[in-house]
This record gives sequence, structure tokens and C-alpha cells, in this order.
Amino acid sequence: MRVRKRDRAPEATERSRPVNYNEPMRALRFAALLSIVVWVGGLIALGAIAAPAVFDVVAALQVPDGRLVSGAIFGEILNRFHRVAYACGVVLPVPLITRAVLGPRPRRFALRLAIAVLMLGATAYSGLVLTPRIEALQRSVGIAPSSLPEGDPRRVEFGRLHGMSSGIELVPVLGGLLLLVFEMRD
Repeated sequence: MRVRKRDRAPEATERSRPVNYNEPMRALRFAALLSIVVWVGGLIALGAIAAPAVFDVVAALQVPDGRLVSGAIFGEILNRFHRVAYACGVVLPVPLITRAVLGPRPRRFALRLAIAVLMLGATAYSGLVLTPRIEALQRSVGIAPSSLPEGDPRRVEFGRLHGMSSGIELVPVLGGLLLLVFEMRD
């Protein structure tokens, strides 16, 4: 029996190959994970390693005005890292939104997007509002604020701003860790 051409299975061509949906999704997930890891890992490394190391080394070298110098060094490191964090904050929602558009929508999409936006907002507030205020206060004092008398309003204000800055940086750390948990479950 002869098989007619229309009864044969179609020949596989480049155009008829099925598209592997998972490859673009993997790339999108990788981009999101990379931005979270760089952002959260950077913040943890700065707070747990860089800041204490800068202050300890400058103190050990007995640099005049050591705390002021340490604060200036770490302030510049943090300013530069904020640019990295802003980039991560802009990149992070893009793969999440793209995955939602291409389908299927990631689990808890709205919550994840809200966390990413909150992380970026906290970082922007820290870098664009609090850091300039801290730097202006340090310039106006001219010495390390910690060397001012306990009740001095400038020292109190510095402590308040520094505490707010440290606390606000916890938002992207905790939010990023939560987003990592969501990514692991997808």
C-alpha cells in the first residue's frame, strides 16, 4: 500500500520545531535571582564585613580623627553601592512582570512585585534622603559626631539618622530573602 504525501507526518524543519518555553523562563528567573543576590549579598557584606573592617583598621592605625575618616570612607562605599542597588531594584521587577505576561503568572505575583517596589523605595529613601542628611550633618559638625557630648542635639540627630538608615536597609535585606524563598518554591 502506498502512503499518500498528505498522510505522512510533517517533516521537522527549523520553523516547525517546538519552542522550549522553559529556556526564556530560566533566563528571566536567573536575572531576578542575580539581582536579589547582588543586592542582598552586597548589603550584608557591607554591614557585616566592610563597615567593621574600615572602622577597626583606621582605629588600629590611630589615624587622627579616625572615626570621621572611617565614616567618610564607608559613606563613599555605601554611596557607590547604592547605585548598584538602584540598578538591581530596576532590574528585579522586569523578569517578574515578563514572566507574568508570558505566562504562567508566578505564584504570589502581586506580593512579590510589591516587595520588590518596597525594597527599591527603601533603598532610594536611604540613598537619596537619609545619606545626604547624614553627610550634611557630619560636614557641619566637622568632627566625628560620636565625639560630641552625649546630649548635644547634633549627636542625637546623627544617631537618629544613622539608626533610621540602618533600619531601612533591613527592608531590602528581609524582602530579598523572602523573594528568594518564593523563587525556590516556583
